[in-house]
Parts: sequence; structure tokens; C-alpha cells
Amino acid sequence: MLSRRSVRIKAMQLLYSIDRDKAVTKKELVKSYDFGIKQSYELFLYNLYILMEITSCAENDLLKRKSKHLPSEYDKKFTDKIYANPLIQDMVTNKELNKKFEALNFESKYNKDYVTKIYEAFAKKEEFKDYVTKETNDSETLELLLELYRFCRQDEYFNEMLEDAYFNWLDDKSLVVGAVKKYLKALPNENSKLFSEFLPEDETVQEFGKILLKKTLDQQDDLMKIVIPTLENWDHDRLALVDTILIQLAVSEMLNFPTIAAKVSLNEYVELGKQYSTAKSKEFINGILDKIMKTLQAEGRMNKEGRGLIED
Repeated sequence: MLSRRSVRIKAMQLLYSIDRDKAVTKKELVKSYDFGIKQSYELFLYNLYILMEITSCAENDLLKRKSKHLPSEYDKKFTDKIYANPLIQDMVTNKELNKKFEALNFESKYNKDYVTKIYEAFAKKEEFKDYVTKETNDSETLELLLELYRFCRQDEYFNEMLEDAYFNWLDDKSLVVGAVKKYLKALPNENSKLFSEFLPEDETVQEFGKILLKKTLDQQDDLMKIVIPTLENWDHDRLALVDTILIQLAVSEMLNFPTIAAKVSLNEYVELGKQYSTAKSKEFINGILDKIMKTLQAEGRMNKEGRGLIED
């Protein structure tokens, strides 16, 4: 579920935190990295749980409409199949998945009033009204559930719930959204542990991310000895902290990961600079890393395996 870019971001954020708080130890930082990875997976599961809870509101909606003294034609035609459909029911009846939800105590993390408000707002949409009153198949159900999920991501109540429960929602949002969509598209599914297939891969989070963090921490002084001569007229003490960290990570990656092309590393950290630092960071980081890359290549300090053409 997690990509190399996402663990680069986690490493950057942790290096920033240890610079801001000198009392944080390297051991604590690595522990925080492991916790962040765990949080990303929980966030994926929490999204599934919230979607399930939103659709379950249709049961009460149906009961209210049936109990009306003078029901409208729409009330008479209304069904709760946004919840009763085979895709959602695959999650509802999945004992393994619900054990996971219970273990993570999701029931105490979500706001029932917010869930109801999200459902009521979505229920006003024509797509919803059309779906619940006509014959549909699994493909049309999936289309509506994906539309519901798009609606949720634009809803303030949904985002507030996610941010309150998980600090990493904004950083991991795109990855989690992709994983949730993939999961929904695989339903209904006979594999009751399908959700476990979305666990972050060790190759990405351990063999790459954790090693990158540790190496950068351990080699910071040596890395700056490589960086400082390249700065020319720049005073490294006046550099934006995020820029410095991104450059350190990039150089560490160039030196310590033989199967990743140096140009790939350069491009990745330039993009992160554009996303997380100042307006001028993209050009600055690109220029510095390009010089460092050429110097390291000329000195034979980058031992890349084969062509090193590993795409992220």
C-alpha cells in the first residue's frame, strides 16, 4: 500500500522533528517511524469502517419512511440496498475484518452524528435516489459506492473525523484512497483476509524506508561534508531546514541504495521540495543534487548495480 515516496516523506518529517527537538533520540525516532507505518494501514481500515457505517444509515432511513402516515411515491419505492448490497455486506459479514475493526476500537473513534449528516447529504443526490429505486447490478453498486467515497473526501465532517483519529490522513490520503478503491473493486470476495493484502510491504518500509532513515541519521555529518562544498556562495546555516533534510536524504539514497538510479533519487527529492518547501526549493535542490551526483559519479562513490533503473 505504501510507496517509496510515502516513506521518503515519513523520513523527512521525522528528521525535521528530531532537529526541532534535540531531546528526541535516534531510537525514539525509529520507533516513531514504525508507528507511522502502522498508522497508515489503520487509516486504510478506518476508511472502510466509516464507509460501512455511512451506508448502514440506510436501514434507519428505510424504517422512518415505512412508518410515515402519508409516504411519498419515493418513500414507497425507497430501499436500503446501498447497505444491503453484496459488496457492503461482504464487509459486514466478514468476521476477520470486523475483529480487526474491534481490535482497533474504531467504534470509539468515529462520530455517529457526523456519519448521519454525511449519509443525509449524499441521500439528496440524484445518483443515490436513482440507485435505490431501480434494479441494479454489482457494477452499478460499485459505481455508486465510489461516488459516495468521492463525496466523503470533499465533506468537512468526513475529513474532520479522519484528521481527529489519524494525524497522517493528509499525508497518506492519496495512497489510502487508492487502496480503498482497489479493495471495493475486489468485492464481493471469498478471501476473508483480503484486507491483510494491503499491509505495507517489508521491501518498501523496512528494507528501504527504515534503512534510509537510519543511514541518514548515522551519516549526517559525513553527508554535510559532501553537501557544503557544493553550496558555493550559499551559507548552509541559512538554508531552509526542509531543503537541507531533503538534500541529505537524497545523497544518502544515492550512496546507500545501489539498485536505485541516482537520477530517480534526484527527481524524487526535487518533487518533494516542490511539495513541502519554498517556491524556490525545486530549482535549488535540483541544482545542488545535480552537482553532487556528478561529483560522486566522477569519484566512483556511487556503486550502482546494473543500470540502476529501478522506477518508483
